[in-house]
Amino acid sequence: MTNITEPQLLGRGLTWQEMPEGMQFRTSTRTVTETDLVTFITWAGIITPLFTDARFAQEVEGYAGRLVPGMVTYCFSEGLLAQTGFMQGTGIAIVSTGSLEHRAPVFVGDTLYSVVTVTESRPSSRPGRGVVASTVSVRNQHGTEVLSYTPVRLMRSREQA
Repeated sequence: MTNITEPQLLGRGLTWQEMPEGMQFRTSTRTVTETDLVTFITWAGIITPLFTDARFAQEVEGYAGRLVPGMVTYCFSEGLLAQTGFMQGTGIAIVSTGSLEHRAPVFVGDTLYSVVTVTESRPSSRPGRGVVASTVSVRNQHGTEVLSYTPVRLMRSREQA
């Protein structure tokens, strides 16, 4: 029987030790489409005029476009973060989403990206794991912050990765 050595996994995520306080990174971008909006509000049951009626959103609420729920923005951010690969095989769980603040409206057609700043990185009480806290700033195509949140994630250590 031949002993086969497996090649190294490409795209391994970062361990908590590889995410020191002050580290920053950003994601790629994604444009919010009409399909994204309709799919989300239908799936979530948020069928309200604010999201379904462009005339209502503009004339009654004063918005200049198809408004997107803040949770879509949050979900896009988490998806963009996952696509960076920083948690690939090393992320265990989101312990807390911390504060979540909607700072500016997001509209269909906006292009979003996220900037992450690590605010704490320490070992957990359980061996082989660490806790990484960060601030995530979600920004639109103009660089305007539209959402911020402060997740705390449980991450594997070097020994467990």
